[in-house]
Amino acid sequence: MSYKPTFRTTIALLAFACLGVVSPNARAQATQPKGKGAPPYTAADVQFMQGMIAHHSQALDMCAMAPTHGSGEKVSLFCKKVIISQRDEIQLMQTWLRDRGEKVPDPNDKMAHDMPGMKMDADAMLMPGMLTAAQMKQLDAAHGAAWDSTFLTGMIQHHGGALSMVAALFAAPGAGQTPEVFGFATGIDADQRAEIERMQGMLSSYQRRSPQ
Repeated sequence: MSYKPTFRTTIALLAFACLGVVSPNARAQATQPKGKGAPPYTAADVQFMQGMIAHHSQALDMCAMAPTHGSGEKVSLFCKKVIISQRDEIQLMQTWLRDRGEKVPDPNDKMAHDMPGMKMDADAMLMPGMLTAAQMKQLDAAHGAAWDSTFLTGMIQHHGGALSMVAALFAAPGAGQTPEVFGFATGIDADQRAEIERMQGMLSSYQRRSPQ
């Protein structure tokens, strides 16, 4: 399958070339990074990048089940697209963090899925939209059309959580204003909204075929 860059990846790359976008107010609110000469950014920018790595990681875990759980052709192709695009985005986010001397989460570390600094039960600590342990177990137990519909329901929830993370980023004072972060975050918002619409259409077709 040939790979075409997603909307959000393209926007993020374009943003790296547009370094004059940051407003004076945003510059004043932003913090200076550890790397000398690098553009300013905020703690919320860092938290967004770190959190989205973990968020993407669970999506990859979900999509990786498709070949072994009898996924249908449309859902299988969708999963392949998500795997390619979100792996690329994890690398982009890791590079962004590494270049600024910030902590780079390991996407294979399942403890990184938790909200930092929160002492609650495991499910309560999950970031917005992420599936609970019980939901992941339910997905793993399904097969065929049942897996597809369970996956679509869960991934719609998961994508909705990513939209909430983008909204929280832009709600933080001065956050999301550097060209790289702004382009990446707005690209995620646009692309995942489009994917939610696509998944809702696929889910509706499964529900229509299900016996009442």
